[in-house]
Amino acid sequence: MIKKPFRFGIVTDSINPSRSAWIALARRAEELGYTTLHLPDSTPTAALTSMAVAATATTTLRVGSFVFVNDYRNPALLAREIATLDRLSDGRVELGLGAGNWPLDFQQLGIPFEQAAVRFSRFKESFSIIKEFFSSEVVNFSGNYYTVKDLQGCPSSVQRPHPPIFIGSGGRRMLTLAAHEADIIAPIAQTPEELEEKIGWIQNAAGERFEHLTFSQSIFDIELTDSPVAASPLPQENIPGGSRPMTREQAIEYLEQQREKYGFSYFYLRERQLENFAPALTHLNGK
Repeated sequence: MIKKPFRFGIVTDSINPSRSAWIALARRAEELGYTTLHLPDSTPTAALTSMAVAATATTTLRVGSFVFVNDYRNPALLAREIATLDRLSDGRVELGLGAGNWPLDFQQLGIPFEQAAVRFSRFKESFSIIKEFFSSEVVNFSGNYYTVKDLQGCPSSVQRPHPPIFIGSGGRRMLTLAAHEADIIAPIAQTPEELEEKIGWIQNAAGERFEHLTFSQSIFDIELTDSPVAASPLPQENIPGGSRPMTREQAIEYLEQQREKYGFSYFYLRERQLENFAPALTHLNGK
């Protein structure tokens, strides 16, 4: 795999921030050198609206979804929204997509939480519609779950053929689909051996695409012990995950090893790590 330069994104866990606080966060992330500000689809704060405001308040910061849950919205309408945002942000959108794996969120929205095989099949059809929207003048699709007829594939996005698509998963079916179709992949594993196996799945499925894929990893637990700014306290619900204290040099060495051994170059951090991680980011960013 081609060694790619390091970049870092912030995944926000803010709930209903004020306009001024949200804009301040986006601008501070941009100032510190973070590449992207990502929003989950499972918080009360609406991701698309927040992404648009963050993009408007900044000039280089990219905005991303972490990730849009397929069953929450029509895929053709999502593609139109993303294409519009990509055009209005001058090409600064990343599109994270997933099948959803939190039953409570589905229950609260009154959406049936189907078996994994059904959610994957729906996701696969949805993915086809989204990609066709970005690549065709007219979208026609007929599947078991979705039908789209004579839909104009516009507006066109600035990023061609489409904004970078991110998929994170630990399942073989989803990772195989990501290997064929996505641009950024986060293979989820519990052990190094499991991680190597899943990267092998991706490599076998991707073929010649493998060299061009970006591998990403969440490092939500790293806290720099010698940073001028301490990480914010862990939210109550995240306490079981704990934290992983490291010096700046230890964090740099760890991330360099992750890139050298597995190809990871794009790392996600929580909003609480924004200031604390800055000394390591300054050293690695873009290298």
